[in-house]
Amino acid sequence: MSDPFFQPVSGFDLPRFAGVPTFMRLPHVPFGHARFDEVDIGLIGAPWDGGTTNRPGPRHGPRQLRDLSTMIRAQNGASWVRPFELVNCADLGDVGPNPADLMDSLERFTKFYTDVADAGIAPLTAGGDHLCTLPILRGLAAKRPLGMIHFDSHTDLFHSYFDGCMYTHGTPFRRAVEEELLDPSRVVQIGIRGTAYDSEDRDFAESVGIRVIAIEEFFARGIEDVMAEAREIVGGGETYISYDIDFVDPAFAPGTGTPEVGGPNSFQALQVVRELEGVNIAGADLVEVSPPFDQSGGTAWLGVSIMFELLCVMATNLAKKR
Repeated sequence: MSDPFFQPVSGFDLPRFAGVPTFMRLPHVPFGHARFDEVDIGLIGAPWDGGTTNRPGPRHGPRQLRDLSTMIRAQNGASWVRPFELVNCADLGDVGPNPADLMDSLERFTKFYTDVADAGIAPLTAGGDHLCTLPILRGLAAKRPLGMIHFDSHTDLFHSYFDGCMYTHGTPFRRAVEEELLDPSRVVQIGIRGTAYDSEDRDFAESVGIRVIAIEEFFARGIEDVMAEAREIVGGGETYISYDIDFVDPAFAPGTGTPEVGGPNSFQALQVVRELEGVNIAGADLVEVSPPFDQSGGTAWLGVSIMFELLCVMATNLAKKR
């Protein structure tokens, strides 16, 4: 049983529309807090979209995700997991980006997540665009490369954009492989689809041994079979989970900058996460929620529901290690 301090505020004690919104109504425990070192899983906002190449807006994602996360209750309705009782969870606040300087923002993020890793905290991050994941990996994988299970409609493996721009939301995992933050033989990308500029990203994936599972294969084989392969690819080593909300069909998640039709529905979006049980998760993120494209909050509600599923798996796996 986790410390009562780390329990979320119950809707029976304070209505969910009242109070200061933190992720899942957890205590806010920023760096310097007296109980920071007791946190096992830290929920973090990454309000930055400096890598966006077309429709901006994910910098506003963490705030909307926090607000919608007040709807989360203590118990998973499918697995019955009660993550807040298994480990100490807290909202660590936001990483502070520099909206006028991409490279400075990358450095700020890297330092933040290096400090999180040094404290022994597993981060669960709400983005932000997908470039946010690169400095997260720099912080978590400084000592050894990680495996990765990546849910997305895009590979994000391009070399560069616009005549040599190396840092966009379409390049983070190319950089991560080059910087030896990821072991490409332990990386699987699931749900890839949509029109393309060319095959450069797929060619790179094949050349380094990244497994790409296109959406056609995903639906032909089914979730259980695909996720069994994903677990086999990453094995027992430390693994990062990166979940782009545009993995989901825009009929269910329209609030994102680069939607691609023909994706999973909202139930399938949760199912794939439930199949991560047993994976040695070093950290995870949910990125690319863009409130300007779905002011109703429906996309953010799906996003925080996915984050809760991730939290349940992370908490269960962490508790089993003890």
